[in-house]
Amino acid sequence: MALNILITGTGGYVGTSFQHYIEVKNCNMPLENQWHVTFVSVRNDNWKQMDFGKYDCILHAAGIVHRKEEPGMEELYHSVNMVLTKELAEKAKRDGVGQFIFLSTMSVYGKVTGRISNNTEPAPRNYYGKSKLMAEQEITKLAEDGFKVAIVRPPMIYGKACTGNYALLEKMARKIPIFPKVKNERSMIYIENLCECLRRMIETGYEGIFCPQNEAYVNTSEMVAQIRRSYGKRPVLMPGFGWLIRILAGKVNLFAKVFGTLTYDKEMSQDAKLGAYNIIDFGEGINASKH
Repeated sequence: MALNILITGTGGYVGTSFQHYIEVKNCNMPLENQWHVTFVSVRNDNWKQMDFGKYDCILHAAGIVHRKEEPGMEELYHSVNMVLTKELAEKAKRDGVGQFIFLSTMSVYGKVTGRISNNTEPAPRNYYGKSKLMAEQEITKLAEDGFKVAIVRPPMIYGKACTGNYALLEKMARKIPIFPKVKNERSMIYIENLCECLRRMIETGYEGIFCPQNEAYVNTSEMVAQIRRSYGKRPVLMPGFGWLIRILAGKVNLFAKVFGTLTYDKEMSQDAKLGAYNIIDFGEGINASKH
């Protein structure tokens, strides 16, 4: 069945990746069943004059992320990540859109290391996480029959041309031949697996909170090794640095994010309605993520 999807943000990584993913899917679909993806900029108020009623789903992917948080920025995060989200959802509901999908974050839990389960209460520590959680709470109030609200809390996203911590780790892996061998586990998701998850959410009219992730947890050292292999370089993993990594992780947030253990329970990422959205395995995803 043909569907019309409106994505907020004209240059966002997830939004543009999803558009490309749907374009590829459309190549194998009859014309009458192809999905139509449109972008809208929300940097000004022009979107308020649009008719959202012609769209079946709005994927709200725009927001502030990957910015160094400084004093005085709280209002900016609040305005963009919370107030704008609420206003978009309210208009979508008024105009008769059937589904609103909000791209939130694992950061709402406020954890740098540890295991997150269905019993873990959100407790964000930074402006980013706090503003996303407040937005979730506001748009959830709007949900009712005829207006489904879906909230997606992905962990670290990786893929070709991605930004953020994975891009930094890839750059490090390409330049440094010797890397500490650590025992950790990370929840991550390859961009095409996330896109397939979003596609299934739209197709099924999903509602509620979902925490997608790759089928298997990722070990940072093995990920670095796989990145080096994808560039034809030999990885050398050195054991015995665990003590140093633990000290640095306790003092430097980036080290904790890269070398610490932070995972979702597997049950949080499974839903019979969505089925098997992990279509690309870890090694294939790393090989396809080369910048």
